[in-house]
Amino acid sequence: MSRTRIAIIGLGMAVTPHARGLIDLADTVEVAYAFSPSAARRQAFAEKYPFPLCDDLDTILGDRCVEAVAVLTPANTHCELAERCADAGKHVLMEKPLDISTAKAEQMVVSCRKADVKLGVVLQHRFRPAALRLTELLREGTLGAIIGCSTTIRLWRPQSYYDEPGRGTFARDGGGVLMSQGIHTLDLMLSLAGPITHVTGFTATTPVHQMETEDMVCAAVRFENSAIGTIDATTAAYPGYPEEINLTCENGTARLRGTELQVTFHDGRIVSMEPDQSAGGAGADPMAFPHDYHRAVMADFISAIRHGHEPKISGEEALKVHRLIDALIETGKTNRVVEIGQAAGLDDKR
Repeated sequence: MSRTRIAIIGLGMAVTPHARGLIDLADTVEVAYAFSPSAARRQAFAEKYPFPLCDDLDTILGDRCVEAVAVLTPANTHCELAERCADAGKHVLMEKPLDISTAKAEQMVVSCRKADVKLGVVLQHRFRPAALRLTELLREGTLGAIIGCSTTIRLWRPQSYYDEPGRGTFARDGGGVLMSQGIHTLDLMLSLAGPITHVTGFTATTPVHQMETEDMVCAAVRFENSAIGTIDATTAAYPGYPEEINLTCENGTARLRGTELQVTFHDGRIVSMEPDQSAGGAGADPMAFPHDYHRAVMADFISAIRHGHEPKISGEEALKVHRLIDALIETGKTNRVVEIGQAAGLDDKR
């Protein structure tokens, strides 16, 4: 089978782990183009990576040999780019979030579905080995039912991070700690503990940052299986700490702390995995992590194209965390319990 030809759209901060992952996957993937409208970014990218550059998006859209695109641009451009790529028959791997609003995210999902192209989303925490092992243990059923889930996302971003034009605004990013940072861990939490039905809590922009969107969220949640739990997320916790998901189950407890896993059963058995010492990203440098998990996302996406299955994190799957984030923002604004439901009419647009 020939290699799948893919184009990179967007050569900003997010491109590094994707480019490194694509180099590792050279046996199955060929990068046909690396596009940015910025000459400076194209030049900086060319100094690091051996991929053909492109300064015209229409060149990519018009090349029938390009089967897929990886979209790594700011969130407020995602829906339009995805629709243009889908109309051109290209499968789409979308950097998180899908877009700045759930309505646009749903629109993107429907557009890709109608165009019969794959839509994968880069929520790479699910591909960490410790997360995969915990998923396996929960699937086996030996821990029993989940009765509680506490998720803690205590990160640090200096003010200089938010001083970049547009960062930390609703217009460009769609939100703050939830949409830009916490979305990864919240997605992983949902994949482990299942859907959330109700949330109540608070959101705030602390004195630590001058920004439009929230940098602190505290909430109580109820899951579909009747488990209860908490969500604590911030980018104001200096110097930044690994995110944690703590599961209380009928037969034991599980703690996923960054890339480290500790599972303790009531009968004394222990399952553990040591942390990946190279993993980071909780502090001032948001890109201080290995590219292994991005590579796994891309490998799964390419496999979906080549073998006809859905990506592990499809557009429909990613909508779950978008709806949770909407509910957390709404409860922070209204001080009311918010019920999370499916978007009306989406299933009718198949």
